[in-house]
Amino acid sequence: MRLVYHPAGHDEELRVALVELEAGRWRTARELLLETGTHWTLRTSRTQLLAVAAARSNVVGVWLAEEPDNYDAQLMAVRVAVERALRAHRQQHSQTLEFEIKARRAALLAARRAPYDPVPWVCLVALAQIDTQQLRQEHRLMSAEPMLPSGPWGLLYEVNQRDPYNREAYHRVLQFMLALDGLRASSLAAVVDFGWSVAGQRPVGSPLLLLPAYAQIEQRRARVDPLWRRQWAEHPALDYTLNAFHDWFRKAPPGLRSVADLNHLAYALWAGNQYLEAAEVFEAMGPYAAREPWASVHEGAAAADPGEALLLRARAESLSFARNHLPRAGPHP
Repeated sequence: MRLVYHPAGHDEELRVALVELEAGRWRTARELLLETGTHWTLRTSRTQLLAVAAARSNVVGVWLAEEPDNYDAQLMAVRVAVERALRAHRQQHSQTLEFEIKARRAALLAARRAPYDPVPWVCLVALAQIDTQQLRQEHRLMSAEPMLPSGPWGLLYEVNQRDPYNREAYHRVLQFMLALDGLRASSLAAVVDFGWSVAGQRPVGSPLLLLPAYAQIEQRRARVDPLWRRQWAEHPALDYTLNAFHDWFRKAPPGLRSVADLNHLAYALWAGNQYLEAAEVFEAMGPYAAREPWASVHEGAAAADPGEALLLRARAESLSFARNHLPRAGPHP
């Protein structure tokens, strides 16, 4: 089976808009966001992925120059500014602070123009991971959860006021915690506690039920443990994985399930020996795949791409198990 690595996954409209943006044309993106309207789940994910593509050129700048009063153009300019700031931070660019200040100012302006929109606040949460020393007051507020460190909890509150359990916002908080100076075992434990805390609130239909799985993958990146896979079949990891399968995968609209989340769930189920459920997720994925978590959890398979080799192995094992264990139809009377 030929795998397709594309962030849009099954979102065909988004895929077309991404192709057009990469070619320097913004009108398709404009129509897509107009059609998306205030569907916050789609609006958040689509603007994020569009910004990743648009950050490599000035296509959004051209759009904003032609339609300076268009709020979607302004929002996309914020998204692009945030993406560039985060890239500069990852690359340890000397002008990272200037990028961050520009993006933060643009996000605050957008938040004032559209106080109902959660996306500018999501952008502010995203920028918090650049502040690894928590110099800004808004990045070191105490959490209501005693096991969690200080962080951008006020910003997350603003997102929740507009879009409760916004997927990107919570993942950005996870990234903020991982980016803090002096990451230690206690810090990684706090990341796991955060995942458990969010999933424990049982937001039915929300991909945040998968946050514990993402937190565990981060633990894997930080340290090598030869018995690491075993924990996926034990409490509490297996409980959280099955909750995500039943209360997110089975209940969320298929069009709102991201490629990244499907891949993480498929891995967690397969690693936890839940092959029937894993097969169902692999079937839903179709040909669409993500590099993670496979690239971070492979066991050094002798292949050009060991992460992909693990994905294909997990898929084949799960589908084979399902074929051999699903109830067979009885003979016709």
